[in-house]
Amino acid sequence: MTTHHGSRSVPTAEIGDRHPLSLVLVTLTAVSGLVDAICYLGLGRVFTANMTGNVVVIGFALAGAPGFSVTGSLVSLSAFLVGAVAAGRLALAFRGRHRVPWVRTAVWGEALLLAIATVVAFASDGTPPYPVIVLVALAMGLRNGTVGRLAVPDMTTTVLTRTLAALAAESRLAGGTDLRAVRRVVAVAAMLAGAVLGAWLVLHHGIGWPLLLSTSIVAATALAYREAD
Repeated sequence: MTTHHGSRSVPTAEIGDRHPLSLVLVTLTAVSGLVDAICYLGLGRVFTANMTGNVVVIGFALAGAPGFSVTGSLVSLSAFLVGAVAAGRLALAFRGRHRVPWVRTAVWGEALLLAIATVVAFASDGTPPYPVIVLVALAMGLRNGTVGRLAVPDMTTTVLTRTLAALAAESRLAGGTDLRAVRRVVAVAAMLAGAVLGAWLVLHHGIGWPLLLSTSIVAATALAYREAD
């Protein structure tokens, strides 16, 4: 797959670990850790970035396991799909144009949705409302749909299963060449760091402050993203 960069198309497989787009995606991966900590720990065991987790949670709830919400997970899943549809429409709107404005618009959209969720969270006096789930899941759907179109290898920003499997399967221990091993390790470390920080903030300060931090990081990423012509 290729994406447009200036007046030429650049295969996403050729994007190196220090490429500006790679740095954007690593940063967003760390935010995913923050977001999942916020939603799972602060919004009743609901995922908004990891839809595999939501499907499993729905199964647990349907089987009668305590502490899981079918409604919350279905709300998150539905909002995520709407966000992904919006990502597809955005990609069509920017088809044939520069990659940077498209990606920056998607990242700004995520930042805006997270900002609104932050305001709602602070205004709710600690009660985790469904609007926060909807807004964050919309943001994650928009991001995932966009990242999926970019198709940068091992840079999904929200799911690490395939990344970890490839890290092991293509390692020297498995007879491989450790292709993109650094990228994969960095992605895992970024999400882990975000999850640790997010969990600490939620446990000690509620969901408002980690949401504000997530919003700030995403907005700063949108502002900083540039690519040389």
